[in-house]
Amino acid sequence: MIVNKNFFFDKKILIYGLGKSGRAALNFLKNKKNSIYIFDDNLTLKKYFKKKSLKFNEILKSKFDLIIISPGIDIKKCKLKQFLKVNQKRIITDLDIFYFFNKNKSITITGTNGKSTTAKILYQALKDQNKDVRLTGNIGNPILLEKNIKKNTLFVIEASSYQIEYSKYFKTTHGVILNITPDHLDRHGTLSKYIDTKFKLIKNQNYGTYSFLNYDDKNIKKKIKSIKLKSQIVKIQTKSLKDLSLLDNLKNDYFKSDGNLENLLIVFEIIKKLKLKKINFFKTLNKFKGLKYRQQIIYDDNKVKIINDSKSTSFASSESVLKNLENIYWIVGGIPKKNDQFLLKKKYYKNFKTYVFGNNVKIFKNKFNNKFKIKSSPDLKKLLDILVFDLKKDLNKKKVIFFSPAAASFDQFQNFEKRGEYFNKLIKIKFNGKFKFN
Repeated sequence: MIVNKNFFFDKKILIYGLGKSGRAALNFLKNKKNSIYIFDDNLTLKKYFKKKSLKFNEILKSKFDLIIISPGIDIKKCKLKQFLKVNQKRIITDLDIFYFFNKNKSITITGTNGKSTTAKILYQALKDQNKDVRLTGNIGNPILLEKNIKKNTLFVIEASSYQIEYSKYFKTTHGVILNITPDHLDRHGTLSKYIDTKFKLIKNQNYGTYSFLNYDDKNIKKKIKSIKLKSQIVKIQTKSLKDLSLLDNLKNDYFKSDGNLENLLIVFEIIKKLKLKKINFFKTLNKFKGLKYRQQIIYDDNKVKIINDSKSTSFASSESVLKNLENIYWIVGGIPKKNDQFLLKKKYYKNFKTYVFGNNVKIFKNKFNNKFKIKSSPDLKKLLDILVFDLKKDLNKKKVIFFSPAAASFDQFQNFEKRGEYFNKLIKIKFNGKFKFN
């Protein structure tokens, strides 16, 4: 197939899902002489697009050239599941549309943990070196909202497994897989299928492109051996820390956790490939404050440090921090991920006390397998009362309150942002508003 923008002219198109990416696709394609129709499982959203909205039965009787689907929709469980099963070859994403219209260089980052932070660091490093760079995908604006794109415009794209799964034509010049641990298995079914989805990003790359892979990740290392790729593979040994100049010049405590440091080593390899100035790169790193609710230090004095890591939805994400801090009061809770396992070694248990909130205390107890004592409450506010009471009894060392749920938020919160926001409010109340968030 000839991949160019003419592919999208004079087509009958269904846009399924009216979230940010769906609305961006609608706006982008509306002037391309297309017949565009929309559908969303949420009837409230459809009322804003009455002229283009189709009813369920009307869609079943229709034939479309293309179906643009929002990544968050599970085609196995949604209202149109039977229709989509028959028309699976026609399903594409906003990333596909972007690729048809733009052949700009792009750095597309995927992985289980650290995608957003890694993408933000890379974006900021490029911006600080006066590059025309855009931060898009799963972070920032939907990619089809970007304007004034020039030949030298560079895109940093955070891509989830959902986006990669549904994309058919998208190709990136620099593909990045940070790490792979069991996640989203309720959607992908098995770990093997989840890994295949992640590797689809780099399998689609052309000759003359680059793939940056964490070679110390066991799932990535095993998969590399079983496939052939067109791209040039850059294998990064993230645990050996061979490039000591990185550590010598790194003054930012944010990167002390194993996970952040490993992902940073991958960014460092990309920076070298792009021939950016290392001195300027370290300036960017040392002033980087992190993203909201991602290992975000919201308070720090000589008695206590408080870290809001609401984004953590798996044990692997939390473990990378637990290994590198001491005297931790770890708050965990929510809906544990399918097949997720707590794998932290016994020597680290002395570093933390564990507090579990929510309705899945029994599940967490089973996953922890009586390795250490826990205190619990269905209510996060009451649990924090228990924690602060214990905190006041510990007068010797500086304490760390580590809010890192290691589970999905949907049992009590709309998303991890709402969960993180609620935790901040509780902390403000509990500490009498005596400090400002960093």
